[in-house]
Amino acid sequence: MAPFSLIIVFLSLITQLIILSSPTIARHVLPPSPGYRPSTKFRSMRFSQGFENLWGPQHQKFDQHALTIWLDSSTGSGFKSRKYYRSGYFGASIKLQQGYTAGVITAFYLSNAEVHPGHHDEVDIEFLGTTFGKPYVLQTNVYIRGSGDGDIIGREMKFHLWFDPTRGFHHYAIFWSPKEIIFLVDDIPIRRYLRKSPYTFPLRPMSVYGSIWDASSWATEDGKYKADYRYQPFVAEYANFKAAGCSAYAPLWCRPVSVSPYRSGGLTKRQFWSMRWVQRRYLFYNYCEDSSRDHSLTPECWK
Repeated sequence: MAPFSLIIVFLSLITQLIILSSPTIARHVLPPSPGYRPSTKFRSMRFSQGFENLWGPQHQKFDQHALTIWLDSSTGSGFKSRKYYRSGYFGASIKLQQGYTAGVITAFYLSNAEVHPGHHDEVDIEFLGTTFGKPYVLQTNVYIRGSGDGDIIGREMKFHLWFDPTRGFHHYAIFWSPKEIIFLVDDIPIRRYLRKSPYTFPLRPMSVYGSIWDASSWATEDGKYKADYRYQPFVAEYANFKAAGCSAYAPLWCRPVSVSPYRSGGLTKRQFWSMRWVQRRYLFYNYCEDSSRDHSLTPECWK
């Protein structure tokens, strides 16, 4: 090979290493296809078919395609599903606001806090607001039987995204069955949380929620940057709502849905590879790897 060709190959390899090591540049590198697209297997619904306002009705606006909610200095807004579920696939396409959004949380999650206040379960997808020029953080979390109340025991995993979530709608979903929870972004699994014990897994029925609210005390770089209402209103758009599964009052023989071709659940090899690819490149915080945490409180990390 000619010396000039060797230089070209060397520069190409260096470029690839820079791309993979840079969170900003790496956002343009697409994950490998998972092969299976669960969002196409579940029917979309209009907001009014399956959801209702929870708080801040004056900060909600509907059109035929999307629900817009916003936060200003007076209040935020939230909504919930009309049904409780004991398993299922729950998703929505979400578009986030550009610019300064520090301190602001945009969320899509499962919870039973209204039924079990002070001792509830919760499964979260949360977008942590940011400052100019920095990417959003997508945080996933699981709380079990009050670990989100009082002395909080979080099970956070935090990701950057391989796209700009402010430039268009992307589909975010939570799959919850009696044996696993899978978080998905545009049908790509990013996290799988297995049931290793009934004490570390949510089993009581939950509703589906969405909200936008001020979490300045912790949301952006552990509270370093606060919500700045000179940039209000802070807006989030939700569309393409999906909620499919066994409701709390479904017959006992109701069979949980799946996000893979396997009716028994789990992931295909391609789905698993896509998840590992994302985690290697975009996962930057895993509670199980945090040496400052007391892992006797999170035994799923070492069992």
